[in-house]
Amino acid sequence: MQIVCLDLEGVLVPEIWIEFAERTGIPELRRTTRDEPDYDTLMKYRLNILAERKLGLPDIQEVISSMGPMAGAREFLDALRERYQVVILSDTFQEFAKPLMKQLGWPTLLCHRLEADANGVLVNYHLRMPDQKREAVKRFKELNLTVVAAGDSYNDTAMLGEAHGGILFHPPESVIREFPQFPVTCSYAELRREIDKAFARVA
Repeated sequence: MQIVCLDLEGVLVPEIWIEFAERTGIPELRRTTRDEPDYDTLMKYRLNILAERKLGLPDIQEVISSMGPMAGAREFLDALRERYQVVILSDTFQEFAKPLMKQLGWPTLLCHRLEADANGVLVNYHLRMPDQKREAVKRFKELNLTVVAAGDSYNDTAMLGEAHGGILFHPPESVIREFPQFPVTCSYAELRREIDKAFARVA
């Protein structure tokens, strides 16, 4: 059996934190895994900024409720699921993702969880497990599944390296330079061709 593992933000939906930064006028929140490879460092940075500005989970959810998938994402995903099993492996949070998953047709999503106090102030985050993207791909392989993975950021590269085939989608130049072993795609049509080619190579 063949399974495709996709990142969410930057591949199927816009970057939530960047959108929130734009809406709130807080440029510091534009920092994502494209810029900071250490996820714990990035999340502590974000939580500190939110606390300083007295912004909480309801504020972020309000922005997310008005977002939608990237142009063509739903059609790409629907067509992909006709041929392959598809799982979304994301470093987003359950509390963020639900409205976006509905618009994508409820694909399977494995992600993390946020902790908020009674006033909606974010006080912590909880990883589903450390290095969850790579670990998930590793477990799928142990189940004798052939895995092709695609993502756009530093936090996807371990997943791409663990998969039978890894593909970058609209990555920043820094990721392209540091990981030249992965093919680079810039449209859903290109990504689909690379996915099909990767499965053909390991068939």
